[in-house]
Amino acid sequence: MRLTLRRLRVAALAGLVAAAPLAAVAVQPDEILPDPKLEARARAISADLRCLVCQNQSIDDSDAPLARDLRVLVREQIRAGKDDAQVRDYLVARYGDFILLKPPVKLQTLLLWGLPFLVVAAGAAGLMAAARRKRAAPAAAPLSDEERRRLAALVGKPD
Repeated sequence: MRLTLRRLRVAALAGLVAAAPLAAVAVQPDEILPDPKLEARARAISADLRCLVCQNQSIDDSDAPLARDLRVLVREQIRAGKDDAQVRDYLVARYGDFILLKPPVKLQTLLLWGLPFLVVAAGAAGLMAAARRKRAAPAAAPLSDEERRRLAALVGKPD
């Protein structure tokens, strides 16, 4: 069956309409700041902050009540005249580096950044050790004629 140009357009439009809710963010209309520049700052800050409930979403994308509270807190700090760094510092002081989607590399977060590499290194060392043990294991000797006869008698098969 051949698709016509019209059917193709209808299918593309239907796909866009179906995908539209996926692009929506969780920011509620009552949270949005009236000044577009301040709102853009709030969105930029919120996009870098981790939802403490969802953990792999930014507070800008999360529907969790705590994420909403954090978005409101960010906007309150911006309205109070604080710059982006001051807002982030305030939230880090209150919730720790975990609130940042990209925590800084420092002594307290070194394990967080290094753990994936340690796990990969431990896995590689385990695979290498297993390969060495397999190579070092002696090969099984073939059965002797006497052992074959005894095995056949146990299994119930003649030679």
